[in-house]
Amino acid sequence: MSSLDRTEFSDDSSSQKHPVSVVGDKIISPDPTPPISKMLAVFHKSIAEAPEGLRTPDSASLPALKDGFLPQFFASLHPSAVTVNLGSSGAISYSVDKQNPLLPRLFAVVDDIFCLFQGHIENVALLKQQYGLNKTANEVIIVIEAYRTLRDRGPYPADQVVRDLHGKFAFVLYDSSNRTAFLAADADESVPFFWGVDSEGHLVLSDDEETVKKGCGKSFAPFPKGCFFTTSGGLRSFEHPLNELRAEPRVDSSGQVCGANFKVDVEAKKETGMPRVGSAANWSTHY
Repeated sequence: MSSLDRTEFSDDSSSQKHPVSVVGDKIISPDPTPPISKMLAVFHKSIAEAPEGLRTPDSASLPALKDGFLPQFFASLHPSAVTVNLGSSGAISYSVDKQNPLLPRLFAVVDDIFCLFQGHIENVALLKQQYGLNKTANEVIIVIEAYRTLRDRGPYPADQVVRDLHGKFAFVLYDSSNRTAFLAADADESVPFFWGVDSEGHLVLSDDEETVKKGCGKSFAPFPKGCFFTTSGGLRSFEHPLNELRAEPRVDSSGQVCGANFKVDVEAKKETGMPRVGSAANWSTHY
């Protein structure tokens, strides 16, 4: 086991104060909208295969993972950035400054599970009780434990696990023990979150549109609101789990096709064979 696999930590700078400036006898307040922290994740296509509709032909995309290209570009924009190398699976990077105190960013690693979370969960106390966590557990630890419960025991379907998170959030989770990715964003697009496909078919995610465009060209779009993505199940809606999602080409301000928006298809229902709780074929095989 590597040293990273044994690491358990959380980075929360939400308590940082924004100083005021004094000019003569006047106090100049800071920008009321603080800068939002930045995060990046790149997953090999074997870990996270992007939906076909996200790819735009002749999109001028680049190989995001080759020689660490996109994580290095991210680090050049954010000198204090931390990058976690996931080996052949990809990389996760995040900045440690310019936090939004209303939507703080948290990172943690617990038992081979890496999670980068940005936002705020309102029903933290209830979720701590539900997952048997102690009082000091924060949002990123809750997400890790929710995933681990889903993986190991599967008492709830994956869409319910995400739907139970009430608040404003986006998160990226990677389980190195079984090479699995789990991603989600809330139903109101409260946290900027974009995804795209690079020239080699690898999935790129970030809250910074320009970083995604750097690696994916025109093969990118906002991550679909109210949706989650898993290695085994692909993209699904946690608000409407019984409906299919359809890709609608996204056109930018210059009239160019730029990825796709994924919308719930109210006419198309998924085929479901719901296993009972406690059965041998439990939900852990479907997350």
